[in-house]
Amino acid sequence: MALALGAPRQSLHFALLATVGSVAGAALGYAIGMFLFDTVAQPLLAFYHAQAQFDQVQHYFVEYGLGLVLVAGFTPIPFKLITIAAGAFGLPFLPFMMAALLSRGGRFFLEGALFRWGGERIRALVEHYFEWITVAVGALVVAGFGAVWLAN
Repeated sequence: MALALGAPRQSLHFALLATVGSVAGAALGYAIGMFLFDTVAQPLLAFYHAQAQFDQVQHYFVEYGLGLVLVAGFTPIPFKLITIAAGAFGLPFLPFMMAALLSRGGRFFLEGALFRWGGERIRALVEHYFEWITVAVGALVVAGFGAVWLAN
């Protein structure tokens, strides 16, 4: 966001870079969770004081799986926690990566588009209400999944 604020015309380029970096980071987090949970992920969870959050996430992964990845990619939930958990809990890799690409790309390109076309007008709004906006988008995603689930 900081780069997009400084150069709004390049904000979609920054969104692409952020998406690529985030999805690469998601793959790394998944690998940490899958292969190095005890030696790497546990110390990371301790460093971030996130063990209790991680335990709660396990419950959610059992219930919601990929839906959780999609929602977390849009919201202020620490995505690194979700990626490590996805690997630790054995979520299928390819669907996980597709969900990470869709959710993180969606978030970054939405932000990039807002800055590209809204410029300074949108800056104050986003800076002031960013957390509420991301929670609202997350709620809309959850509501959409709920509507699809109820329709079936």
